[in-house]
Amino acid sequence: MAAALVLPSIAGYAFDVSPDLSDLKTRERLSTAAVRGFLKIMDHWGIKDPDARQLLGGISVGSYYNWKKQPKRILDQDALTRISLLLGIFKALNILYSEALADAWITLPNRNPMFRGATPLAYMIQRGQPGMVHVRQLLDARRGGQ
Repeated sequence: MAAALVLPSIAGYAFDVSPDLSDLKTRERLSTAAVRGFLKIMDHWGIKDPDARQLLGGISVGSYYNWKKQPKRILDQDALTRISLLLGIFKALNILYSEALADAWITLPNRNPMFRGATPLAYMIQRGQPGMVHVRQLLDARRGGQ
């Protein structure tokens, strides 16, 4: 079992590192909430099941419908990381934009050179986890005024 690394606290705030997603107990603790959160985000964004499955790395139809019927499961590191990125994107969009635009943004064609006129959804599906990181970084930079 891997020991959690805790960095020293500054002014009473502890700076913990990210959860150890290689640890089974950590994945057990996070997985059910992650699945439920992912499904709610897909509903908010109006993402169809085939695209939702691609955002999860191309899981099978059967596996995806099992997720929907029974969200209590243990996810692997890749799925938890992908969902974490999407949660961050969802949060950033809701900070930056009205609820309606935040929910639509992911499926709207985008003139940012990064997307080349495609939708952020298409960009993330085509590029996988690195594409999700790029979208998250873009939105975080916009939140920071850059």
